[in-house]
Formats: sequence, C-alpha cells, structure tokens
Amino acid sequence: MFPCLKLRHLEERLQCISSFEKPKVLLEQYVTPAHLGSHVLYTIQSQYGDIGGRMVADLGCGCGALSIGAAVLGAGLVTGFEIDADALETFRENVEEQEVGNVDGVQCDVNVVPKRFSKMFDTVIMNPPFGTKHNVGIDMKFLQVGLDLSQDVVYSLHKTSTRSHVLRVAESLGAKGEVLAELRYDLPSTYKFHKKKSVDIEVDFFRFQVE
Repeated sequence: MFPCLKLRHLEERLQCISSFEKPKVLLEQYVTPAHLGSHVLYTIQSQYGDIGGRMVADLGCGCGALSIGAAVLGAGLVTGFEIDADALETFRENVEEQEVGNVDGVQCDVNVVPKRFSKMFDTVIMNPPFGTKHNVGIDMKFLQVGLDLSQDVVYSLHKTSTRSHVLRVAESLGAKGEVLAELRYDLPSTYKFHKKKSVDIEVDFFRFQVE
C-alpha cells in the first residue's frame, strides 16, 4: 500500500467540483461521478503509487475532476488536455476554487496533441468518450494518444462490452492491458433526447503498462 488521502475525503473534494454548464452531445460530455472518480484515483495511488510525485496527464479532462483529484493526491504536476474551450474555462475555475497550484490545462484536439508532449508523463489518466455513432473509434484514438503521452502507465475506463477489442488494440500498440475492476457508470440524464433519469453502463477500469 502507498500513502494516500482517505477515500471519503477525496470523494468530498470531487463532489465540490462544478460541471458542464451546457454539455455538448457531439463531444459526449458527461460528468465523471465523484464516487466513481474517487475510487479510480484512490486505487491508482494506494495500490500502485502512480500519482504521488509523478507527472500526470488527464486526457479529455473536461471540467477537471480527475486532474484536481490527482493534484489532491500529491501529483508533482498535472496537465489536462481538452478540446472544448467552455469546458476548459470551467476546468480553470475549478482549479482556482479548489486551490491546487500544480494543475495546468491545454486546449487541443486529441488528433493533434503537440509532439512536445510525447513521453512527457509518467501516468496518463482518462475517462474517454465511449464512441457513439458520431464518434466511432474515438475511444481507441484516446488510448493510442494516452500511450504516446506516457512513458510508464495509462489508466482508462472503457465499456465492458468492448473489452476484448480494447485489449487487442492495446497489444497492437505495444502495451499490456489488464482489467483492475468492473464498475457501473451511473450516467445521469444529460441531454433532451434521454428518456430515463439515469442509465447504468458497465465499464472496465483498465491499467495499461507501456512496454
């Protein structure tokens, strides 16, 4: 076990983070629930020590829940990457409100992340889009870029139904993947076309070792 903030204290911090004001459906913008995000981050640090003192990237950082959580857990530096300017503005407001000074945000498309960031990070953490009919394959693009950014390890969430595909793609990219846990992502009703108040999606919590 590695030194780590208590889980309930971490979850309390994540519960205070403001979310998307007007989520964009084409970007699959959903909140990472504080309960899920805190458990993911707590596992990464307490079981593997992959946050404390490390250079951490949050790919598709949204409003900053995972970035801020990593900073709270003692990351040396956290860089969030996000395509959406509105989300990045909320990200920066959250960073300021949470008073974490070692977090920065970069606006860019996952398809054109600047080359200077290649292999710059020890740990990459992400909750990528799952890939709807508008974004088929985007989840694997995130994985590819995450592995390029990291010189050590990538943690990511993917739909359980795509597990075998995710593992095959990771192997083809030179990484060894393992499922750390099967989780239930309680997706709240976010857009007008949603008929249910919330939907439970089965997701795998992956750890990919860069080889």
